[in-house]
Amino acid sequence: MDAATWDARYTGSGLVWGAAPNLFVVAEFQGSPPGRALDIACGEGRNAIWLATRGWQATGIDFSPVGLDRAAELAADAGVADRVDFVVGDVVAGPLPPGPFDAVIVAYLQLPAPQRRAALRRAAQVVAPGGTLLVVGHDTTNLADGAGGPQDPAVLFTPEEVQADLADLPDLIAEKAGRVRRPMATSDGERVAVDALVRVRRTTGERSGR
Repeated sequence: MDAATWDARYTGSGLVWGAAPNLFVVAEFQGSPPGRALDIACGEGRNAIWLATRGWQATGIDFSPVGLDRAAELAADAGVADRVDFVVGDVVAGPLPPGPFDAVIVAYLQLPAPQRRAALRRAAQVVAPGGTLLVVGHDTTNLADGAGGPQDPAVLFTPEEVQADLADLPDLIAEKAGRVRRPMATSDGERVAVDALVRVRRTTGERSGR
């Protein structure tokens, strides 16, 4: 889906993803001291806004201006407009906002493998020493074992594929990698979606803001 398609989707009266942050973002960062955060493909900004309410200086980037306009409104409503910025940009081709960031979040960026790999490697480049890259999205096994999410297997991924995307980059340590289950409401009642989650920490060495 291109930016124009997402613009049209975000034009509706309701929030596409809701105002609450993703439960895995909350689980991974609720105990972390605030710093600088980057939310990649942030959509309506729910994760960046949640981090800002917890004292982080957050930046969200997305290629949908309409989504980001809504994100800015939600940030103002939450009283954190001074702690969150939203930037229009292509998270695959770049550039990303200049790092380093103490937390970089890539949540539900569902792309074919070459574009996913480019986006994740670009994201890793702006993680600060000691900082965290969190990748979470619809797992390949969700088609058979879960509910919701994209039905095109080309844009689904596994924890192992995320690790392979980042394997040759220096100073990165995988702290967590596996499948996680997420409850979701459907017309048939509550179901469970299967997501892939990888948490990576940068150790020492040079960092890049490219």
